[in-house]
Amino acid sequence: MPGVSQAPSQLYTPPVPSRRRREVELERVLGTPALFATAYGNVGSSIYYALGLTAVYALGLTPLVFLIAGLVFAMTAATYAEGTVLYPEAGGSSSFARHAFNEIISFGAAWAQMLVYVVTIATSAFFVPHYLSAIFGEELRTNPWDIVGGAIVIVVLVTLNVVGVQEAARLSIVLAVIDFATQVLLVLLGLFLVFSPSILVDNIHWGVAPTWSNFAIAIPVAMLAYTGVETVSNLAEEAREPARSVPNAYKLVAAAVFTIYLTLPLVALSAMPVEEINGQLTTYLALPPEQGGYANDPILGLVDNLGLTGFALNALQIYVGILAATILIIATNAGVIGASRITYSMASYRQIPEVFRRLHPTFKTPVLSLVLFAGIAPILIILPGDVNFVGTLYSFGATLSFTVAHASLVRLRVKQKDEEGLFYRARPNLLIRGVEWPLFAIVGGIATGASFLVIVVQNATTRWVGLGWIFFGMVFYVVYRRRFVRASLTDTVKAPPAFGPTLALQYRRLLVPIVSGQPSDDALDVACSLSSERRAQIVALNVLEVPLDLSLDANLKEIETGANRELDEAIAIGDSYGVRVADRLVRARNAGVAIVDEAERRGTEIIVIGTPRKTLTRSQKAVFGNTVDYVLRHAPCRVLIVASRGEKAA
Repeated sequence: MPGVSQAPSQLYTPPVPSRRRREVELERVLGTPALFATAYGNVGSSIYYALGLTAVYALGLTPLVFLIAGLVFAMTAATYAEGTVLYPEAGGSSSFARHAFNEIISFGAAWAQMLVYVVTIATSAFFVPHYLSAIFGEELRTNPWDIVGGAIVIVVLVTLNVVGVQEAARLSIVLAVIDFATQVLLVLLGLFLVFSPSILVDNIHWGVAPTWSNFAIAIPVAMLAYTGVETVSNLAEEAREPARSVPNAYKLVAAAVFTIYLTLPLVALSAMPVEEINGQLTTYLALPPEQGGYANDPILGLVDNLGLTGFALNALQIYVGILAATILIIATNAGVIGASRITYSMASYRQIPEVFRRLHPTFKTPVLSLVLFAGIAPILIILPGDVNFVGTLYSFGATLSFTVAHASLVRLRVKQKDEEGLFYRARPNLLIRGVEWPLFAIVGGIATGASFLVIVVQNATTRWVGLGWIFFGMVFYVVYRRRFVRASLTDTVKAPPAFGPTLALQYRRLLVPIVSGQPSDDALDVACSLSSERRAQIVALNVLEVPLDLSLDANLKEIETGANRELDEAIAIGDSYGVRVADRLVRARNAGVAIVDEAERRGTEIIVIGTPRKTLTRSQKAVFGNTVDYVLRHAPCRVLIVASRGEKAA
């Protein structure tokens, strides 16, 4: 191709691959169902501890508190859906803040997220022994054995992640579906056996049980239901068409969470009503096991009080105990993975030292990040054995992170008011002076911001631990950026990939543009060769160039079918190398611009692009003719040109 060989990149002719591509129908395509199931596996796990922790503060008003939290969750999900479609990359609120504001606010959101991941690991692991008590004895419900058990879970999972053992994604999805079905079953049993509207009315003692201050703090505590809400955002990188699948997945997650968190508390407080116990109005749902309560294992408490006896009761206890412990272990592992991902992202943007993204030479995993943030920090959190402290600390980090996400989306709407072709915008909106103000983000931001202030004002221990975490992080960020990075606190600075003899092993994020033909296959062969030794991420990108006389969302079914077929084949090539390939289908007016934009969004470290050595068809020229030159001139990273086998340069 004229001009390509002189470009400031490398021309490479790949060897014949050792394994042939095998046929595939549709593998590892994350659509709406898969995104929903994966996300609910994390979000839905929180019911196993959030119900008891919230009841401690809300008592008879627990259903109302979860109703309010559910509405806020729906608004937060809408914000994350739109933000993730705009920037389909891991990072969530941190990524939104980077594009909306600047790097220091992005760091603040990321540091709050880190706290959320640390507490998620601690909380989920801490409650695993509580549910295993249905099998191994009551001692696991109380200190110190629940602390010991939780610490063992954390150590085992961190060790597995350090050596590189990956969880089975399909198994996690299946368990999430079983989990949701089990929760629905418990609701149906409860509605049939114990549900009583009159008891629910009698449970309410306005301003007394709970007091108004406890009612106020119960709302942010109930936001434990948000555990894992950033899962879809992180998985968006692996979704083929995030503009469609991500919003739908968030809607399904919000609907499912809202349904469960509205109905299960109604059933639980019908089975364990508010009554006078030891001289005070409370419920066994809010009492610790030392006082005969179920705050440490609320779903087992519901099972015990459904009125079942004999074999049916014992079988349901064991089934729920095993399922809950399994789901909580998966949620703990998701937190471990999330902590390592956010750490790697922060180090990549020079927010924390690059040593935190450095991989072990043998295991190819970020050992320091895993040990410090996913191991030591969560264990320190659970050492006091105080479940209420763990719950309020999670709410501190989560409400701060969500408030930043809402504010970022509002800011992005203002910045993008004149942009056309935006594929997705959540609703409802209010058009004023050319800006579509997102009412859900405005109201949601006010709600999460107010909840954050309630936590800070009313809980002294959480206030000082949480603010101390933020203060320490900010001081560290300022010192690191000033003395070592020598950059402005607000500027975005990407850490460069390493150079030298081990260059190929330093690429962690690769982007391969895909069209029909041998050049794309050869480019993917090369990318897989670069990735197979360190399990890097490859994104196969197919760009549908939409003519100017059509809207970006025009019906192009036949072309889409062909593009999806090419992406399926790209996944199969990755399989033959044992490399995971994430596929992406985007619509754009210009392929070169779309490739460069995708590389910038993802923090791509190298673009591997194939080109034939002689005649191109007209459709291929649109992607691998002028496009190659554009990518070489504008790419934010290195570009590797792969010459197709068996053809000679024109």
